[in-house]
Amino acid sequence: MKPFWKNSRKKKTKNPSTPPQQKPRTRAKPKSMEEPWKPPMAVPPKAMGQERTPITQMLESARPVRKEYIPARPSTRKSEYYHEFRSNFQQLLSPKCRPIDIWRDFIVMVACAMSNTVDKAHYDEREKRYLEIINKYEESQQHIFPKLYAAVVLALDENPEQDFLGEMFMDLHLDYEELKQIFTPYHVCQLMADIIDKQGYVSINDCCCGAGANLIAAINSARHKLEDAGLNFQNHILIIGQDIEELVALMCYIQISLLRVAGYIKVGNALTEPMTPGDSMENYWFTPMYFSDVWHTRRTIRTFMDLFKEDAT
Repeated sequence: MKPFWKNSRKKKTKNPSTPPQQKPRTRAKPKSMEEPWKPPMAVPPKAMGQERTPITQMLESARPVRKEYIPARPSTRKSEYYHEFRSNFQQLLSPKCRPIDIWRDFIVMVACAMSNTVDKAHYDEREKRYLEIINKYEESQQHIFPKLYAAVVLALDENPEQDFLGEMFMDLHLDYEELKQIFTPYHVCQLMADIIDKQGYVSINDCCCGAGANLIAAINSARHKLEDAGLNFQNHILIIGQDIEELVALMCYIQISLLRVAGYIKVGNALTEPMTPGDSMENYWFTPMYFSDVWHTRRTIRTFMDLFKEDAT
């Protein structure tokens, strides 16, 4: 049933065979100001009894509807590993320790354990830090941390195109007032990362990486392009990140390490402590893939090339 105002506007004719008379000229309504970030509205094929005219067809072809970007990925919150992580994390909560402190301990221990498998230059320092943290907890609580780590590994293995730790951080309401941290939604980062169009060696740098949502989106966007070209993405993507806050920087380090890409994260202020060739390695965290034979060879070649340039000058 049509609304009454539609029926009242319909012009009645006595003889349907006779052509309709020309409508009287009416005063055009002023156009409303369009919002610049929204695409122009397309003219529908048929609007309440109106037939498609050549002008309508021309407008349809000239002003197509811009499709909304919807990433093809399952929701993090629907994953069984998401609920498993939350359930195990809640078992660690106690009045003696803030949730953010438990989260920080978990992140630091995982980062130290991952780093110590390959980075022997920082082994003693980070092993000592790991033991100091784990010994703060009772034996009944210590076995929960490996379960948390297993949930992160399985979640990223199931769906690598997500910022699992960043979204979990926000969902657990750990965005404490000191830092006012709000992580960029992954689908926004994916939209930005889709502009990447490079070949061969791809270096991606984020000087304010946070938990790594931008870098994760860029990794997956570049990975798809490299795999379409028949290349192994692990040998052609180098990730470089930096953040002033150690907690989120290590969250980024853990996630890009689990995505099996070469790279390193520096903890420090990108404005006052930027990465430089002669920089101290004290606050650097290198992913396991960074120590692979392929990237070791690349660094060796790069060193020789720099030496040749110096001799030439």
